[in-house]
Amino acid sequence: MNRKVKIIECPRDAMQGIKSHFIATEDKAKYINSLLRVGFDTIDFGSFVSPKAIPQMRDTAAVLSKLDLQNTVSKLLAIVANVRGAEGASVFDEIDYLGFPFSISENFQMRNTGKTITESFTALDTILNIAIKTNKKVVAYLSMGFGNPYGDIWNVDIVANYTEKLAKMGVEILSLSDTIGVADGKTISYLFANLIPLYPKIEFGAHLHTTPSTWHEKVSAAYQAGCNRFDGAIKGFGGCPMAKDELTGNMPTEKLLSYFTQQKADIGIKPMAFESAYNAALDVFY
Repeated sequence: MNRKVKIIECPRDAMQGIKSHFIATEDKAKYINSLLRVGFDTIDFGSFVSPKAIPQMRDTAAVLSKLDLQNTVSKLLAIVANVRGAEGASVFDEIDYLGFPFSISENFQMRNTGKTITESFTALDTILNIAIKTNKKVVAYLSMGFGNPYGDIWNVDIVANYTEKLAKMGVEILSLSDTIGVADGKTISYLFANLIPLYPKIEFGAHLHTTPSTWHEKVSAAYQAGCNRFDGAIKGFGGCPMAKDELTGNMPTEKLLSYFTQQKADIGIKPMAFESAYNAALDVFY
């Protein structure tokens, strides 16, 4: 039997940093509807955060109302940065996952969510309870999972320590995030190869940012170390605006599909539908 790999497509991550213009609600919904026909495991479609912080995502609820969920196998994930966001997202039965960014960098957590790490633990605990009550699951993103540019001490033991704390809280899906694209194959391999056996109840994911020349090394390192969940965005659109290299973006989904097709992994993707969505992306991101 071919090894099953989950591909999570992240139009939210691709769109949220666009500040030159607001992508119309109808255009967002049309694009995400094209993604829903492809066969992705999950679509990271929007976020319930302050419109002042992320203006591009202020219409997430309106976009959700326009999605065709009748003939899709894909589940929906929305990012929340605090309890208020989780409460807002949890009222929608259509949403399956609440994504919570948890950084092991105090500086980045303050920049990203306005909370300290200690405050974020408290918020996450409440969000986990909200998810249980509303029949959802939490995907925790361990930001700065592979390195830290802000001067905070970083090493693999710190990552392991926070993984243990999140596991004890009840986190079942943990995506290690290469927030600014600094990960190398050796570090990726070491972390997944050591963490996955230690926490068999956790589904580990890889949210990798990359340059055009380093994507293969990163994907291969994670996959060969046992990771079966990968985030991507068509054409690598988006990524962290704080990355120093302007070529650093999201992991291109088409590269993921190419790699896993070569590996003969079971990814459940419909090639013709993906081609249609790929072309639709070129109309949205310009």
